[in-house]
Amino acid sequence: MGAEKIAVIGNGIIGHGVAQVFASVGHKVTMIGRSRASLDTAIGKIQESLAEFVRQDLLSADDAKAVPGRINLSTDLKDAANADLVIEAVTEDLPLKLQIFGELDAMCPPTTILASSSGQPASALVANVKHRDRVIATHFWYPPQLIPLVEVCGGPFCSPAVLARTVAIIRGTGKEPVVIEKEVKGFIGNRLQFALLREAWALWAEGIASAEAIDAVVRASFGRRIGITGPIESADIGGLATMVNFGNSLIPDLSTAPQAPDKVAVLVTQSGMPGIYDWRKRDAGALRARRMDELFRWLKADRDNKK
Repeated sequence: MGAEKIAVIGNGIIGHGVAQVFASVGHKVTMIGRSRASLDTAIGKIQESLAEFVRQDLLSADDAKAVPGRINLSTDLKDAANADLVIEAVTEDLPLKLQIFGELDAMCPPTTILASSSGQPASALVANVKHRDRVIATHFWYPPQLIPLVEVCGGPFCSPAVLARTVAIIRGTGKEPVVIEKEVKGFIGNRLQFALLREAWALWAEGIASAEAIDAVVRASFGRRIGITGPIESADIGGLATMVNFGNSLIPDLSTAPQAPDKVAVLVTQSGMPGIYDWRKRDAGALRARRMDELFRWLKADRDNKK
């Protein structure tokens, strides 16, 4: 697939990463933000990220140098008018998103795909849209330049052609688009993530184990397998009859709490850096850096597996 004209609305933690993803494979990108200062900051972050890709031997210095030149900066939404694909990546403000999609629908040709990278389903964004068949959810995961997954869901109005074209464009960047057939709150990833988090919080809040023990259990057991075989694959190859029988015994005992435990929620009101761990005694920066190194290691593994 040839180069496409991409517009990214928003230049925050998701927006600038999405812009990098498309510009890195040769697409012309217009990144639209609220101020020139914020856009300059975003370009700086992209350059820092590209430098890390070079350091990790995932991008040549010459290729990295060319990427920012493919990104045009703008504070005017009208500069998205001629894009082939527009990706909204603004803050989680539904009235703002509705306004943006209404304006984009009025100014862009009917062939332009209007996508959202937020957690909002496509059907929640079309109140002011006439050409609803071209609105689609494209949920990138943070950080977009490192996480392969993009959850794609057309919703009840999106045309099959728009869905297929969106998947093709995203796959062309090297990402792994996964099509969700039916709209569901939170898409797939967040539902699975929060199901695990709910149980982890419940185990800690009920005094069953320390936070350190709970995290260690995940890291040192199924956490190592799940990046290779997902939960359904794991159950199948582990023996479906065994997993169903054990599940029937265990599932009724799992947490079904409708919200975070009070013991967790109260921590949010405390001063300083709230958390179950005492972050005054732990190096959060070092932990994030270690996690980033691991994400890069996975990218290298993905690259090598494709050779």
